[in-house]
Amino acid sequence: MDWPIAEVARMSGVTARTLRHYDDVGLLPPARVGANGHRYYEEHQLLRLQQILVLRALGVGLPEVGRILAEQVDEVDALRGHLRRLLAERDRLDALAGTVSRTIAELEQSRKDGNPMTVNRPENLFEGIQPSQYQESLHGFPEHAEEVARRVAVMTPQDIEAGQRERTAQMIRLAELMAAEHPADAEPVQAEIDAQYRALTQLRTVSAEEYRAIGRSCVDNDAWCAAYEAIAPGLAAYQRDAIEAYATTRLS
Repeated sequence: MDWPIAEVARMSGVTARTLRHYDDVGLLPPARVGANGHRYYEEHQLLRLQQILVLRALGVGLPEVGRILAEQVDEVDALRGHLRRLLAERDRLDALAGTVSRTIAELEQSRKDGNPMTVNRPENLFEGIQPSQYQESLHGFPEHAEEVARRVAVMTPQDIEAGQRERTAQMIRLAELMAAEHPADAEPVQAEIDAQYRALTQLRTVSAEEYRAIGRSCVDNDAWCAAYEAIAPGLAAYQRDAIEAYATTRLS
């Protein structure tokens, strides 16, 4: 039995355009192409599509998905591996949900008491958010992702942890400026954004438009947005707006 591309799109929730793209890049060729030019898929292709979607849900980029699928030998063993990844991701999300829950409670208490927001336990803010999540979320910026991967490959675990703590500290400082009601284009905020931009340009040159795109990803990219929102609701949009203001006034 086989299914036409429209039916596969309906069953999987993946658009026909995406399925055609998977065919074009060699990830998911159809079982056959009819005389009418329509693609048809059999059970083997549906199982492969399931694996692709699981890996994509875990944040794996298409080139890496292709490598994983090319290297696997047995479908059952492959699915067991995907299950382990999913269970690990579930545990990570559970930890992240706990982090967000604690932050919400602390923010609500702060507002109830009428005190400025402070982060009392910065070491807990990123529980459930691993450095690798940031690398995986850079698939929209391939040149930057490649440079980050090259740097990380020669870093010690201590260096990676230090970098993570610095990123946490940057986000906390920005959250405190937001809580103090500084506009996104205010000088203290722009000074923080300038420090972030200079850190980026130590890796490679970043144009104004690319920096704007990175700013938009703070909201549009699920992993990045979750990291910002774990610290304070609205922080992702605040970071985006601050980067937009910086790119307009200092990079354009």
